[in-house]
Amino acid sequence: MNKRIKHLMALFTAIMIFLAPFATNALAADSLDVDKSESSAGAMFYDLFFLRPFGAAATVGGSVIFVLGLPFSAIGGNVSKSGEKLVADPFKYTLARPLGNF
Repeated sequence: MNKRIKHLMALFTAIMIFLAPFATNALAADSLDVDKSESSAGAMFYDLFFLRPFGAAATVGGSVIFVLGLPFSAIGGNVSKSGEKLVADPFKYTLARPLGNF
């Protein structure tokens, strides 16, 4: 039992360490008054190596979900809306914005 608790605590700690940068960035974004026209090297690095891969995965995943849900969207008459939200928005976020502006 004691070994199991240690494993769960280690797993919980690893998950929290992995998720900490996402939470702190989201909390700090509202309180900082930063000029968005100039991106720092750190923001570009973070964008290139962390946000862009997640955006690409969201684009691919959204495309798969869009194709699987296409019959239902066609019946409901909202194919363009679902395509925009599931494919176009992640695509624009990933590829159509300047590096470091997020």
